[in-house]
Amino acid sequence: MENQTSHPSGLSSNNDSPGNRPIKIMPLGDSITDGYFVPGGYRIDLQPAMENRGYAIEFVGSLSNGPETLLSQHHEGHSGWRIEEICDRVADWLQTFQPDIILLLIGTNNIAQGHQVETASYCLNQLLDRIFQTAPNVKLFLASIPPMSQPMLNEEVIQYNQKSEKLVKEKQQAGKPIDFVDLYNILNLDDLPDGVHPNREGFRKMAGALEACLSAHLS
Repeated sequence: MENQTSHPSGLSSNNDSPGNRPIKIMPLGDSITDGYFVPGGYRIDLQPAMENRGYAIEFVGSLSNGPETLLSQHHEGHSGWRIEEICDRVADWLQTFQPDIILLLIGTNNIAQGHQVETASYCLNQLLDRIFQTAPNVKLFLASIPPMSQPMLNEEVIQYNQKSEKLVKEKQQAGKPIDFVDLYNILNLDDLPDGVHPNREGFRKMAGALEACLSAHLS
């Protein structure tokens, strides 16, 4: 994998109006957020797409990677991490970088490493609660995780994504600023060369789905 550097980026108050500064977006998750086969992942296409729509954005986080053409390279995509590991650290990251928006894609490693769907969904609920306890006004987009080529694992992915969407609806009913983004159904196995991680085309598709959700929110 691409080497990553760790350093802070773009500190300012989460309560500030983004009017005269870039919108701070934290890509949060595992190796798919990092960009396992394609360093920079969906961020490569998402940033120029948003800027073409007239939105200045800045990716924030403690890690950094991507091609030189990706002007904002920060993220919190931690390869191999499960939901509970993200949960243990997320409060510190939110307090440090104070994003306006979080793009959360997590759970693949819980399924791949043999953690049960019920356990993974319970951990996800804890993570969502931790995020909103730390940053009550942050806008959170929770994405479904991509398919897996192994049929038994993919069945667990489907169940996990269904429970994730249900969790989002429950949080919305409780007044939380959260939306669900369907990435599972826009990807196929041709987009996943190892049956788990997207290739360049897969990341393009993901960027398109995220761009649509971000644009709808920001408009």
